[in-house]
Amino acid sequence: MFDHAKLKEYLKNTHKASEIKIYYYDAYPLPSTRDRDVSGKHKFYVYLQKALDFTVRKKPLKQIHIETERGVAIEEKGNMDVELAIDVVNQAGNFDEAIFFTGDSDFMALVRFIHGRGKKVFIYSSRNNISSELRTGGDGYFDILKITEDIWRGEVRHSKK
Repeated sequence: MFDHAKLKEYLKNTHKASEIKIYYYDAYPLPSTRDRDVSGKHKFYVYLQKALDFTVRKKPLKQIHIETERGVAIEEKGNMDVELAIDVVNQAGNFDEAIFFTGDSDFMALVRFIHGRGKKVFIYSSRNNISSELRTGGDGYFDILKITEDIWRGEVRHSKK
């Protein structure tokens, strides 16, 4: 897990940015779908917004009920691709560089959109979780697992079940 304060500073330094605006996208479980407390997620969002000045875009996970031979299975989806794309299009005049933490080749259309406006795009992901199109389609690729600077949280706490 990233230490988001350290990550923000790392990105600002690495990309020689005088200013940096970070958007954080996430889908969260509704409390009624879990047998444990999920309020920590919302506290984390507040921390990102208030302490680190992130813009947080969030929505509940969508539950899809699928009939199987063994009964009903529940699949959860929380895709935030459209929300991210809308923000990029709306903010295109307000940045010089975009930085994406993704490996999904679906974002190549957005990379081309940004390039078409004369701006740069940098991709952060890991070698085992990135499409070849995205790895080579931006203006730079960074394997997060090879970053040697201290951007990681210390101990990871797991929720009690």
